[in-house]
Amino acid sequence: MLFKGGGVSAVSSWILSIAGVVCLSVLIELVLPDGQMNRYIKGTFSFVIVLVIISPIPKLLNSNYDVSKLFNYDETYMLDENYLYQLNLNKLNKLQEDVTAEAYSNGYKNVKVYIDADIFDSHLNISSVYVDLSELVISQNAEHRDITKIKQHITNLVQQFIEIDEEKISYGN
Repeated sequence: MLFKGGGVSAVSSWILSIAGVVCLSVLIELVLPDGQMNRYIKGTFSFVIVLVIISPIPKLLNSNYDVSKLFNYDETYMLDENYLYQLNLNKLNKLQEDVTAEAYSNGYKNVKVYIDADIFDSHLNISSVYVDLSELVISQNAEHRDITKIKQHITNLVQQFIEIDEEKISYGN
């Protein structure tokens, strides 16, 4: 009963069945002399090989067969924490660079952005953003000169890149 038990043993027994029929047909071909009878026997064994190959199909179609059992697939999986850590760390660094570059293009130099997030979580959840303005240099093309308006402008810049509430953005100066 092919595939009754499922799993790798069912697949291996099916493959062994195919190999056995092919080997048997080769042996019979070697033993039989050439002639009319040899052609009929080859045709019969070809038909038997096709039947052995397609034999699991009716069983798969008639039942709710779980394909994962076919390959002995385990439903549980393990996240590669090193990959996840590096991926999220790269995302954080890119966000920090983007916000800093945008602040620079708006006339605010030496703005340092620090993002606090759980980088081991599969979905990067940012808990807070800290903006250091202690070395802030305001260039000629800056839109604002007042520190309160600068903070609000930088808050808007941060929120362009990061979905975060305004209350979770803090400043140091």
